[in-house]
Amino acid sequence: MGVDESSGIVATLPARIGSEPLRVGGLTPLTTVDYPGELAAVVFCQGCPWRCRYCHNAHLLPSVAAGLIRWAEVCRFLEARRGLLDAVVFSGGEPTLQSSLKGAMAQVRALGFKIGLHTSGAYPARLKALLPLLDWVGLDIKALPDDYPAITGVPKSGERAWESLEILLAAGVPLEVRTTILPGHEGDAVLASLKTRLAALGVKTHQIQQCRMERVRDPTLSA
Repeated sequence: MGVDESSGIVATLPARIGSEPLRVGGLTPLTTVDYPGELAAVVFCQGCPWRCRYCHNAHLLPSVAAGLIRWAEVCRFLEARRGLLDAVVFSGGEPTLQSSLKGAMAQVRALGFKIGLHTSGAYPARLKALLPLLDWVGLDIKALPDDYPAITGVPKSGERAWESLEILLAAGVPLEVRTTILPGHEGDAVLASLKTRLAALGVKTHQIQQCRMERVRDPTLSA
């Protein structure tokens, strides 16, 4: 396995769960910030259907990439961390893009870890199927629904994200909603409208995140 010293991400070869490949683009061995209140590892799932302008993990966007991690190696790592880590967070990319995700989560839960998920909410039906396995979710709500295509480049992406939010709220899964500010896009009035709508739906935890300009996918944002 190789290690990207700048990101703490370990990288090697592809893997399979059952008959489907689990494409893992990276692994963070330890984090205290990706699952609130828990010591966690983060599995970065390869592939995303959206092309957000401020994305800072552009290397995780293609569904197929060189230098992925074998799922068996991830499991061996996690087995060695039993009793030391509390949780495993599946991040991305967009984890729910992959049909292998549910099986991977089940394997990790069988090892005794809590399961966290970072998702954009791009696949509401797939997210709903994962609910029995989820202990906590960090959901990106990027904007009001009509404003999504300007960020993601994908029509109707906002409707899917907000449907995922409603699914999570109805299920009562511990939830943190995150919004990353797209430079030049969300003024105070737009952000206030977003906060008002989230609060009306019952969102209790809403974090505003600043765009990380050093690695954005759209370099014109830096200007």
